[in-house]
Order: sequence, then C-alpha cells, then structure tokens
Amino acid sequence: MTFASPALTHLALHVRDVEACIEFYRDYCGMQIIHERPDKSGRIVWLSEPGKEREFIFVILPGGPGRDQSERDFSHFGFALDSRDAVDALAARADAAGCLAWAPRQDVYPAGYYCGLKDPDGNFVEFSFGQPLGPGAEEADRALAQESGNRGV
Repeated sequence: MTFASPALTHLALHVRDVEACIEFYRDYCGMQIIHERPDKSGRIVWLSEPGKEREFIFVILPGGPGRDQSERDFSHFGFALDSRDAVDALAARADAAGCLAWAPRQDVYPAGYYCGLKDPDGNFVEFSFGQPLGPGAEEADRALAQESGNRGV
C-alpha cells in the first residue's frame, strides 16, 4: 500500500496571553483570525496569512506557561519579507516597541538577511530576505551561485 506524503498544515501553541499574541502576529506578520471558538480558559484562535487559509494555520490556545528563550536558543518561527529594506523597517518598528531580539544582519547561505523579534510569549520570530524560499529566493540563488563560483565549484 502506498501512502501520500503528509502535508504540514498547522502549528498549535499554548500562550500566556492570547490577546497580546493575536495583536503581535496581526501587526508584525500580517496574519488574520480565520476561526475562533470559546474555551474554558479563554478562546482558541486560528490565524493565517491572507490567501493561505487552506495552506497553513497558526493556532493560539490559552494556558501556556510562556517561554523565556536564551540568546543561544535559535528555535523560532520564520517569515519572509520582500526586501532588505522591509527587514530594516520592521526591525526599526520592533526596536521602538521594545521587542527586537536580533538586529538585522547578513548571514551565510541559506540564512540570508534577517532580524528577530520576541513575541509577547517569549518566542523568537525571524523576518528574512534572501533565503531559498519565499520572497528573495532568487537573490539567494544568485548568492549561492556566486559563492560556488568563488570556490571554483
């Protein structure tokens, strides 16, 4: 019997403050509520990027303990932006709001150019340009080709 490959459809996360997380992911990530229902501890909310409601959902649930990630813990959610300028602008806005965790930086392939924020629950959220997926993938391909050319590969 042959089985189809599974498809990643959602990520669910218990958080301390559902409302603060909704606001963060709406304001910084452009996500919107596509479903919600009451729960004995508050409400359960499904968020998605506009137009991707049937591709990937981020479920926020009440009752989480919060997370205090150390600077060495690189666990994160990743979002792609359409330019380095967009990364810089988002980082400046986050810095003014007090939630910038990593200033913008250029890293080796495939990391690209990125910054990191901390969501209200303490999770790192990366915003990048120039990774080999999402907006900026073409720039990542050029960077890899140039790097390979410099090594004589």
